[in-house]
Amino acid sequence: MSRIAFIRKKAKLRGMLGIRARLVVLALILVSPLMFDRVRVLEEQRTAQIGAIASELATLAQRTADAQREVISSVEAVLKSAAYIYASADRSRGCSILQSSLRVDLPSIRMLAIANRDGIITCSTSSMFVGANVSDRSYFRRAIETKGFVVSDFLVGRHTRTGTVLAGYPVAAIDGDDSTVMIAGLNLDWLSDIMGNLAGRNGVSAALIDGEGTVLAAPPDQRSLVGHKLEPAVLEFALASAPQGRELMTSKDDNGQLLSVVRIRGTSARLVVVLDENKVSAGINLDIRTAYLQLALVCLFVLLGALIAAERLIVQPISMLTESARKFAQGDWSVRASRTRLPAEFVPLARAFNGMAAQLGQRERELVATNHRLTVMASMDLLSGLANRRGFQSRLDFEWMKAQQSGSRLSLLMIDVDHFKLFNDSYGHPEGDACLGRIGEVLAGVADATGGLAARYGGEEFCLLLPATEAPRAVQVGEMVRDGVERLCLPHRTSLFQRVTVSIGVGCALPSGDSEPGELVEAADAALYAAKHRGRNTVVEHGFVRVTDTAIAIAS
Repeated sequence: MSRIAFIRKKAKLRGMLGIRARLVVLALILVSPLMFDRVRVLEEQRTAQIGAIASELATLAQRTADAQREVISSVEAVLKSAAYIYASADRSRGCSILQSSLRVDLPSIRMLAIANRDGIITCSTSSMFVGANVSDRSYFRRAIETKGFVVSDFLVGRHTRTGTVLAGYPVAAIDGDDSTVMIAGLNLDWLSDIMGNLAGRNGVSAALIDGEGTVLAAPPDQRSLVGHKLEPAVLEFALASAPQGRELMTSKDDNGQLLSVVRIRGTSARLVVVLDENKVSAGINLDIRTAYLQLALVCLFVLLGALIAAERLIVQPISMLTESARKFAQGDWSVRASRTRLPAEFVPLARAFNGMAAQLGQRERELVATNHRLTVMASMDLLSGLANRRGFQSRLDFEWMKAQQSGSRLSLLMIDVDHFKLFNDSYGHPEGDACLGRIGEVLAGVADATGGLAARYGGEEFCLLLPATEAPRAVQVGEMVRDGVERLCLPHRTSLFQRVTVSIGVGCALPSGDSEPGELVEAADAALYAAKHRGRNTVVEHGFVRVTDTAIAIAS
């Protein structure tokens, strides 16, 4: 008993929680859109903020790259000027003329030097470099080979032990017989100072890298990157990109970083700017998390309020009405719902419940009538309007018993539409259905005239049950059906008769205690088979068939 009581309490608790849950969901549906709309606005603001910063950085990166190009161009101009002066001057006085005639206070250049064909520096604005050998430096060899302006990758000076970048220009570009190379040491600090407009931005990092990926210059707050390589993911994209001219190439990696790369003309260097969207949007992300927390708190309060309101305003009144309905279902017709203890919204429901007893009898009669109509519909074929096979079988059993009692004969016509499959193939199933409907009309008319029952036996096969009818009369009725169908003049181009026809088999029986209704069906069906065998569009009676079949068998 305790287990049964537990199950009942559990079911009751489940039902109560069901209505409460629905009310809570309704309350959340009303409140949540407001909170989610706030979150949506914040998300849109974050997207707009990131887009604005990305656009601003693209502009700054382009300007910074242009400034770096200007620096490289100025260094190239200085070296060309030095090469021209050196080529035009007396070699014995070339170094002094060079030192006195060129500006060496340019912020972008640390020193100027002259190296002979063997790579030995013979002249320099800084005496510590005189005598140094640079023949093994790749930029020196490229300058001699290409006879053009070249810029090295990041190098560590042998004398200064600090990072530097050197540019070279061969005098041979002016005087083809001279193998001297003009060399300039670039001021990496100055290159970094140029990038000051990219400093002080949260989530933004920038670097000028050489062809090997080593950082040549960086904004003042990121100066520690100089001489080091960038992280692999950024470096791979930066070195793989080959933007032309002032073209800015961008990409987004798997970590949410926006990468931008600009090529520095005349060098293998690239300016790389990295925008970390997560850091940039950290502030607004905090606002979004706060909005979600507020949403959770609001939902909690709504949940508690909905549960309390549901208990007092809905669950208790429903429980009272449920108890009244249970007693009414057990046969207590005098039970009524008390309207005095119910909220006003439930009074119409209680009034309707109290009126249910008076209407029960009428509803029961309507239910019986509906069941009767459904029974009739279950015995009807909707396509032809005739009885279906179920209705036919029920009527056959009834007429068989009636004929046994009265000692009268019972006849049955089995009717099949000739070559109906070919008709469907030629005209389509909609026309086939229309054809069956027209044939059903003919059979219904004959059944009304003869007091029989017409039915659709299945597919294109029909039957006509004729109570108290002898075989000759049944054959006459069959001719009425055959002639009626033929007079419809429904075209059938694949038929020998060029119109829709039917074959009819007639069976007649005297029901008795040792026979079954199925024997009559088998007789009529055998006669139908014989009618098809004789060429279709004909009526054949079962008794005549056996003689005809024997004759056919002997003849064959």
